[in-house]
Amino acid sequence: MKKVGLFFGTYNPVHVGHMVIANYMAEYTDMDEVWMVVTPQNPFKQKDSILKDYDRLHLMELAIGDDTRLKASNIEFDLPQPNYTVDTLVYLREKFPKNNFALIMGADNLNHFHKWKNHEVILENHELYVYPRMDSNEGGDLKRHYKVNYVEAPVMKVSSSFIRKSIKDGRNLRHYMPSKVSEYVAEMNLYK
Repeated sequence: MKKVGLFFGTYNPVHVGHMVIANYMAEYTDMDEVWMVVTPQNPFKQKDSILKDYDRLHLMELAIGDDTRLKASNIEFDLPQPNYTVDTLVYLREKFPKNNFALIMGADNLNHFHKWKNHEVILENHELYVYPRMDSNEGGDLKRHYKVNYVEAPVMKVSSSFIRKSIKDGRNLRHYMPSKVSEYVAEMNLYK
């Protein structure tokens, strides 16, 4: 069975922090692949500031390039909105029965995991791989759950909202995003 890590995100836009985490998971854990799942709408985020779904997917494909350990996924684009992870996981298990899916999340998300729809069902069927975040106390009650794996991935303080604001302000951010992503964002005048 192939172990696939699912790294969900709005990726608006994808940046080096995302790619460092994905690379770390593919290289330093028992995952065979990491799927970067571009989410069309996070139930907790405003939709108006989000680049179109397929533009964000294209940026992810540019970021991944020829790295075969990583895959850009639009699996949630055709699922009912808003997307809930538990529903996506059921769909993925049916569609890819030979894959063992695990979730990749920041410690800040683990703190709120108990608020996720059917979080107990997720934990029953899937491992969680948790990477540290600068400004979060790690994991709350779930910290010692046997399905929760802490990984010592690098901690980077960079966010998509910082990048969007900086682009609007005319800053040069070419080293904050993979080079092909940065070039495409500039060429297409995105986030201005």
